Amino acid sequence: MAMVLLLAFPLAMVAAAASDLASMTISNRLVVLLSAVFPLFAFAAGMPPGAIALHGAAGLAVLAITFGCFAAGWMGGGDAKLLAAASLWLGPTPLLLTFVVWTSIFGGALTLMFLLARACLSPTTGRPAVDRLLEPSTGIPYGVAIGLAGLAITPALIASMTA
Repeated sequence: MAMVLLLAFPLAMVAAAASDLASMTISNRLVVLLSAVFPLFAFAAGMPPGAIALHGAAGLAVLAITFGCFAAGWMGGGDAKLLAAASLWLGPTPLLLTFVVWTSIFGGALTLMFLLARACLSPTTGRPAVDRLLEPSTGIPYGVAIGLAGLAITPALIASMTA
């Protein structure tokens, strides 16, 4: 049962990336679902209560940091909540740092790709979703970077949770 619940993490990462790319939003329901499945997984996997509490603390710490970034206008609210929900799964481990590094790498690459596309292509393709993404005033769908980072660390997450 624990392995089935563990699949929620990569599935949520894919769903968040797709949603953000399509609509520049990450559903609150998706973030709540990802957060709610973690305790179910933790109990099914036999995680000690102290470890569960540390995972919760990691999620809250990341939420506090990313909420500050959201309040400053540096990131979207969905991105902040998704990072916190993912951090709940990763806990205060080196894997959390790896996730942050991969998110930064994918985010930088994604930003460069969008800057180049916006400089070279006109936002008049006739496809509303593409045109919206090509508009210079549109932000970067950072949920894509978060989702890719989540997928990149999923094998290590599975290994750490099933060891």
